[in-house]
Amino acid sequence: MNKLVIYNHGKDSTPWGEKTLAFADVAKRHGYKMESPDYRDEINPDERVKQLLAMDFSNYSKIVLIGSSMGAYVATVAAETLPVSGLFLLAPAFYLPDYLRHEFKPLGQTWVFHGWQDDIVPPENAWRFCQQYRCRLLMLDDGHRLMSQIPLLRNEFDRFLSVI
Repeated sequence: MNKLVIYNHGKDSTPWGEKTLAFADVAKRHGYKMESPDYRDEINPDERVKQLLAMDFSNYSKIVLIGSSMGAYVATVAAETLPVSGLFLLAPAFYLPDYLRHEFKPLGQTWVFHGWQDDIVPPENAWRFCQQYRCRLLMLDDGHRLMSQIPLLRNEFDRFLSVI
């Protein structure tokens, strides 16, 4: 079985930063290939969705999407079209005024992690999403980037890949 994890980075982030590398190690242990598209030349989240959907997924029988901030929006919207097994979302940029979509159709296996001190995307946006769509939510004592939570997020991702 060919399995793929795609990490979708945030607006001001890079495709292969510290979080991506941490998740890639976990994905590899579970037999997944890891990819992280470079969205840095595209600031529009819906254009980033189109970029993700343009990738070739025909060789994969299992696809998992990780998204951070704007990347979580991209992953969630793209998952409505792609045959995705799970969504692992970090500080998802939902319900922001400049974003086209405010209604979603997340998967049954959608786990959300958000920081209480997030000053970019209000924590109540994650709560609203998870309450409306009955998704798992873990609120963490951190800001938007969740950098101090990488060890915990790695462990959670390991658990996630074990149950999907």
